[in-house]
Amino acid sequence: MLVANVCHTYYPHIGGVETHVEEISTRLVKRGLQVEVLTTDPSGRLPTEETLNGVKVRRFKSWAPNEAYYFSQGLRKYLMKKSSEYDVIHAHGYHSFPALFAAEAKGRNKLVFTPHYHGSGHTLFRSLLHRPYKFLGKKIFKRADKIICVSNYEKGLVFKHFKIEEEKTVVIPNGIKLDEFKSVKKRSKDYKIALYVGRLEKYKGVHHLIRAMPKLDGDIFLEIVGNGPYREPLTKLSRSLGLESRVRFFQDLSRDELLQKYADSDVFVLLSEREAFGITVAEALASGIPCVLANTSALTEWIDNQNCFGVNYPIELDELVRVVVGTIGRDVNPTKLWDCEEVAEKIAELYFNVKGTR
Repeated sequence: MLVANVCHTYYPHIGGVETHVEEISTRLVKRGLQVEVLTTDPSGRLPTEETLNGVKVRRFKSWAPNEAYYFSQGLRKYLMKKSSEYDVIHAHGYHSFPALFAAEAKGRNKLVFTPHYHGSGHTLFRSLLHRPYKFLGKKIFKRADKIICVSNYEKGLVFKHFKIEEEKTVVIPNGIKLDEFKSVKKRSKDYKIALYVGRLEKYKGVHHLIRAMPKLDGDIFLEIVGNGPYREPLTKLSRSLGLESRVRFFQDLSRDELLQKYADSDVFVLLSEREAFGITVAEALASGIPCVLANTSALTEWIDNQNCFGVNYPIELDELVRVVVGTIGRDVNPTKLWDCEEVAEKIAELYFNVKGTR
């Protein structure tokens, strides 16, 4: 079976969708499928074609202002010409153009769609564009033979906004490599760490945590791992509050370095207004770290008041401080983490079912 995973960017770019596509692609190859990744490269600096871990990656130049949209005429033309040569095209990400191109180009191939749908844009400008784009976005859902949602919350949003048939939709959560967390040991220290990992966008809510830092004890430090368009406002905010020594920024960490950051932390905090799943929550829990989460979107599905604790929106700093302090040091015993191998097996089975072969 020849499968194409279509996504806006791919390794070495880092992000939730990118990591998910990389993990399932490499595992599908090990299961005997022939897998290509069709993606874009706004920088124009990466190889246009290369093979990574058995996965052939084709990159097309794209226009991506403020790391959004990823409009690629080259990718669109390629799909229009080659779509029917694939057995299954699996499009990822409602919020950028590559998935739309995959739907428009659908020929004899089957189309699987994982929307990672948040329901709105992540900035005021993107939110304004979100409404007219919805008329185009409907085409992806309509032409898809199967839609994979990564949470029940996302499935509910898709039903509400696009009126999708129940039988077209399945929930398969994102997976993580559970084994890689087992050998990482927490290092001793005489202070505590609150950790955030992810893209630096305003909707992620990191600024709330920075504003709460003056209300937290001086032996609690904040470590922020990631990059994105909201990094500069966050660094300015930390400087304005005199927090240069207690708020630390990191980016471009190796996987081993990131795993050690998780292990050394005492609480993981994600105050995002919109999440379709929350892969960093799963990684924190796998590291044995309790979580403080915004009681919004798919994050509500993690909140159990044992491993993950909720903070209501809009964020009130006193409540945030209370929950963070009460969460530090708690033991973690998660029960609903999916391994990447399990997710890849479910997706491979779905491909064969939708194609009608085995």
